[in-house]
Amino acid sequence: MSSTFAPVALAAAEPLIDANAVDYLIVGLYFVFVMGIGLAARRAVSDSIDFFLSGRSLPAWVTGLAFISANLGAVEIMGMSANGAQYGLPTVHYFWVGAIPAMLFLGIVMMPFYYGSKVRSVPEFMFRRFGTGAHLVNAISFAVAQLLIAGVNLFLLGSIVQALLGWPLWVALVVAAVIVLSYITLGGLSAAIYNEVLQFFVIVASLLPLTLIGLNRVGGWSGLQEKLTAAAERAPAEAEVASAEQQLNAWPGQALTGFDSGILSVIGIVFGLGFVLSFGYWTTNFVEVQRAMASNSISSARKTPIIGAFPKMFVPFIVILPGMVAAVLVTEMIDLKGGGTPTGGASGEVKYNDALLLLMRDVLPNGLLGLAISGLLAAFMAGMAANISAFNTVFSYDLWERYIRKDRSDDYYLRIGRLATVAATVIAIFTASIAGGFSNIMDYLQTLFGFFNAPLFATFILGMFWKRMTPTAGWAGLVAGTLSAVTVAFLSEDAFGTASLGVIPLAGQGASFVAASTAFVVDIIVSVAVSLVTTPKPASELKGLVYSETPKEDLVDPDEAARPWYQRTIPLAIVAGVMVLILNFAF
Repeated sequence: MSSTFAPVALAAAEPLIDANAVDYLIVGLYFVFVMGIGLAARRAVSDSIDFFLSGRSLPAWVTGLAFISANLGAVEIMGMSANGAQYGLPTVHYFWVGAIPAMLFLGIVMMPFYYGSKVRSVPEFMFRRFGTGAHLVNAISFAVAQLLIAGVNLFLLGSIVQALLGWPLWVALVVAAVIVLSYITLGGLSAAIYNEVLQFFVIVASLLPLTLIGLNRVGGWSGLQEKLTAAAERAPAEAEVASAEQQLNAWPGQALTGFDSGILSVIGIVFGLGFVLSFGYWTTNFVEVQRAMASNSISSARKTPIIGAFPKMFVPFIVILPGMVAAVLVTEMIDLKGGGTPTGGASGEVKYNDALLLLMRDVLPNGLLGLAISGLLAAFMAGMAANISAFNTVFSYDLWERYIRKDRSDDYYLRIGRLATVAATVIAIFTASIAGGFSNIMDYLQTLFGFFNAPLFATFILGMFWKRMTPTAGWAGLVAGTLSAVTVAFLSEDAFGTASLGVIPLAGQGASFVAASTAFVVDIIVSVAVSLVTTPKPASELKGLVYSETPKEDLVDPDEAARPWYQRTIPLAIVAGVMVLILNFAF
């Protein structure tokens, strides 16, 4: 696994994708729709709540699709297809273990607190529960994380533009950034959310044909198994390619984690990914929670992540499978996986991140190629828009209003939000260069999630269910957990590029699982220890913030019980849980 910070190619290059007029027309029509939605949403923006939270007016099906589309950016498309090419079937754990359970937990348990408290952001919830210290740590770390992750989406978005037109990467980055900036600045969160709904359908319509045609080229699932087995047997030892058995079976997942022991691999996946990283991401990441908070009722807010769970569980079939197909069908990917260093990728040297682009180049006819390009553009725009819209909310409300300029007019904070959007987009152009140095973008993303989400989840879950936890413990646990994750990452073997010291013999994405688990445990220990020697808040101040101090009727919609089962939170969650269990057993 190579993740060194190599210079990103900035010069013009030959277009990677041979598109024609039909493809350009399809891409152009997509952009017309995107900008049209931004202009239409602008008419509905009259105050800061409209801009940052869509006026809390959207139905559950819209926020549910936006919830999942906001995540269908670099993580899902390029990251998971890169994982599919490099590691194979164990990548499904990011969905069936590392997403669905946490999404159901968010809808059932945590959304009532977020929505019922009427907070405007996750850091604001932290302020009410723990006060200034934890709030400031959380707000700053979240803002930094969104700028870094927005850079990931922007780098991949720029790579598509470069591959399509052969432009220098810096030009492609600027053009891509301006497009996303335009519709968010115009329409705020509503523009982002309605575009995310459009983008969800575009993504599915573009990736499904790619998956079906690719599988047909390799002879179906059985042909893919045969070709992966043959490729693994041919690979030289120095290529460090996982065995075909490990790539074609989800458990114990050693190809993904890098552990020699199957038992340790399962523990890493279940605890490190399935509990710490997953719950940390899905339950405390404001990028996702913001979509549910834009709902028109507490019932819709609770159902938002549960509705999103249904399409989420089937996404692996259109992102992981194409990566696996590319690994045995695309010449450059075969060479890369065999230990070679082929050239011709989006940034010059071929990386696993190029798997989907190269497969599109090799198997899609014109017309479908334009649709697929639109799908990738939609994915990266959705991801970047989600990062930017969450950043501008936290920056405006949690940093600027609370610590820099208090008690100004609503119009003032609306202007600050739009300026923050512009600034974040410009900064993302520079953070995109960091993402460009990683062969597999998931290595970078999982490291970031371990730094920022894992300790936040520990603080949240302890503070929500233990009223004795104190404000001092809130910020002390966050700081200790984050520092411990950073320490493990930099001591691990090749976990964070050339900056890693290689003292701890951990490689693969298992290193990020261990870093996240360490952050969670350290945060809990420090929080408990500090709470025992400091003063907690009075119980009277914890209503709506701590489970034991909140009346149960405040956590549910009283009208929901009279609705059909498919419109109620708990039955929908049960159906989703059963379906994902079936998928786990089937594969």
